[in-house]
Order: sequence, then structure tokens, then C-alpha cells
Amino acid sequence: MAYGANVASDRQRTIAIARGRLSLERMTNHVIRPDAVADHDAIRSVNRLAFGGDAEPRLVDALRDGGFVRLSLVAEQVSRIIGHLLFSELPIITKDGTLQALALAPMAVSPEFQNQGIGSALLRRGLDECRQKGHRIVVVVGHPRFYQRFGFSPALASALQSPFSGEAFMAAELVRGALEGVGGRVEYPPPFGLGVQAGTDRIAR
Repeated sequence: MAYGANVASDRQRTIAIARGRLSLERMTNHVIRPDAVADHDAIRSVNRLAFGGDAEPRLVDALRDGGFVRLSLVAEQVSRIIGHLLFSELPIITKDGTLQALALAPMAVSPEFQNQGIGSALLRRGLDECRQKGHRIVVVVGHPRFYQRFGFSPALASALQSPFSGEAFMAAELVRGALEGVGGRVEYPPPFGLGVQAGTDRIAR
């Protein structure tokens, strides 16, 4: 009996370890890269699945067609697009002139891949690339507890006039002090008038 119980226990342990490895591979076996023309249909699909509608896919297409996109990244796993993140231009109109910033929206991860760190990985890579490209300020409307982990703060956005307000309206400095003394009006590109929220995200972290 003891031998049989040990064999069954070992088998269960082996199965549990295999499942754990599979889960770990699913979480980590992805590549984050700039999007390509061949990805556009898959990007629409990811946003449609994540948000449950066509507003965000239309927003992405309109921002791209209007020349407003500054960075678009995808998360790919085994030749399948499972996540997408987009930054577009967002001028801040101040009394001294126009200050260039970026709007982060939308960010989406396919539902079956949510809660696996894909959104966090996309955001880290995106912010790093924006910084390397010389961008200094990013604005988002989203979940405070998530975005504050990456340097976003409602306080940094408090002097910015926007259609959005409250703790969900946040900004991040890619260069320390970039928002110091800055006040003005953020001017979202026309595609954001398509009936979507400017900070939509469906990532489940």
C-alpha cells in the first residue's frame, strides 16, 4: 500500500511540476517588438477581443492613418499577436507655446493571456523606447494602482487641463523634472473623438 501511495504521489507531483512549467512558459515565452503592416489585422483582433467592441480598433486605425502614432508595440507568442500598446502625439498647449507629449492608449492583451504580466512587459518596453526616442512626457487615463507602479501620478497631471479628471488622469516624466512648472491644455488628436475613452486599457495587469 505504501509503495502504491508513493507512486501515486510521485505521479501527481510530476504532473503538478509539468503544469507549472507549462504555465511559466506561457507567461514568459513571448517577444515584444514594434508592429509591422502584417500585424494590423491581428492588432484589430486583440483590441476587439480585449475591449469587446470595435471602438478601439477604429481608434488605432485612425491614429495610424492620421500620422499620429509615435510608437506601436506588439507582444507575440509562437507567431500569434497576444498584446498591443500604442503611443500617439499629445501636444500640451501652454502660455509659452506647445510642449510635445505622448498619449498612451489603447493598451490591450487578449483575454486568455491576461494576468500573466504581458501588459506590464509591454508598458516597461514602451516607456523605455519612448525615452530612448527623446520623448519626455506621457499621459494616460487608466487604473491608478497599476500605472503608478511605472511612475505615473495624478499629481504630475494636476496642472493639465483635459476632458478627463480625477485620479485616473495621470502623467509620467520620462525625464526627471519634465513637468516641473508646466501648466496647460492637452490636445488629443481628432481620432479620439470617435467615441472612445482616451485612456482605455484592457490588460488585467
